[in-house]
Amino acid sequence: MKDYITVIGAGLAGCEAAYQIAKRGIKVKLYEMKPDNFSPAHQNQDFAEIVCSNSFKSNLCTNACGLLKEELRKLDSLLIKVADETAVPAGQALAVDREKFSREVTEKIEKMKNIEIVREEVNENLQNIVEDGIVIIATGPLTSEGLAREIAKITGVEKMYFYDAAAPIVEKDSINMDIAFWGDRYGKGDSNYINLPMNKAEYEKFWNELIDADIVTLHDFEKKEIFEGCMPIEIMAKRGIDTLRFGPLKPVGFTDPRTGDRPYAIVQLRQDNSEGTIFNLVGFQTNLKFGEQKRVFSLIPGLENAEFVKYGVMHRNTYINSTKLLDNTYNIKGNKNIFFAGQITGVEGYVESISSGLVAGINAVNMIKCKNRVEFSPYTMIGTLASYISTPNDKFQPMNANFGILPPLNEKIKDKKLKYEKLAERSLKIFSKNIEF
Repeated sequence: MKDYITVIGAGLAGCEAAYQIAKRGIKVKLYEMKPDNFSPAHQNQDFAEIVCSNSFKSNLCTNACGLLKEELRKLDSLLIKVADETAVPAGQALAVDREKFSREVTEKIEKMKNIEIVREEVNENLQNIVEDGIVIIATGPLTSEGLAREIAKITGVEKMYFYDAAAPIVEKDSINMDIAFWGDRYGKGDSNYINLPMNKAEYEKFWNELIDADIVTLHDFEKKEIFEGCMPIEIMAKRGIDTLRFGPLKPVGFTDPRTGDRPYAIVQLRQDNSEGTIFNLVGFQTNLKFGEQKRVFSLIPGLENAEFVKYGVMHRNTYINSTKLLDNTYNIKGNKNIFFAGQITGVEGYVESISSGLVAGINAVNMIKCKNRVEFSPYTMIGTLASYISTPNDKFQPMNANFGILPPLNEKIKDKKLKYEKLAERSLKIFSKNIEF
């Protein structure tokens, strides 16, 4: 067996795995196909590139993703540390300057003496790589066609796809601030969101144009694979005229300063870089053609002259049926040399991907050192995600961190906030025992 561990893919999960391995004194060979090849959604040469929202979600421990981040901080997660260092204002959420985040991750990985970076794509040579060494496959939801075929051969599973969409980004200076206002729902947070209120007539005009707008055509099998958690806004809108008003355009908790009344609907924009010069449309993942995005989204009051820095895109995502293939250390059951990490395992989200990379990296090290595997407690968010993706489930779908997958408390608590506080306390108590990983 080789004296180093191979990590394929320098995304969020791959970089976290490489860091966890290297800091434990084991050499890493990190493969990344950029800059020779780019996926449809990637644009720069840096590692850990953020291609969808720039938000890592809430920092509060009463939020499942907030709890997951706190657990990762306690385990010295490189990616969460860099996210904290490159944060931009986002109220109670952790949002990052995507360019600075990726650049800093890249620089830190490049400076680690135990990491050798190989800038080339892995596809047909995957079989050779896994034959006599430990490998972590962390190629993400945008795995190349060639590598996906090789992974399918190894796993014996053909179905490896679902689809999601990314939201557009606009220049702040092009937003009409005579209409827009700063604020957070119910006045909570630091008023970091730009809000665009709509009256009934404005909303219905926007809705009618949205549902009739031209989209990039998907095949029938593709339409069935769209992940519910990242539903394109035009598909959501077609479910009913009020669906958006009870979803991403929900006006509850806001008052339009111009009228003193609650808006009929509201669009929120979130800061996307440190300078605060660009903002993304929250919840506006879309598969509309670029020209239609400009036309339809400019109907939103305040965006009539919006300059779009980046249009939303629809892209293929890839994942394996982890419930049949992996154990709760992200190790493949049929070949102990192979680990998977990131969204290819069916964990959905940035922080969740980082978590899987950390667990896979720690266990790959233990395997090469002939130590016992580390199984995180299912009472922690890290552990319960690992359990979820490795527990048999005929209707397996990608999963975000959420309190619903944690084992219940011994006591019944009706107050949701208090219940979540108790669940978080239980989890963090486990990490306070100074367990060596």
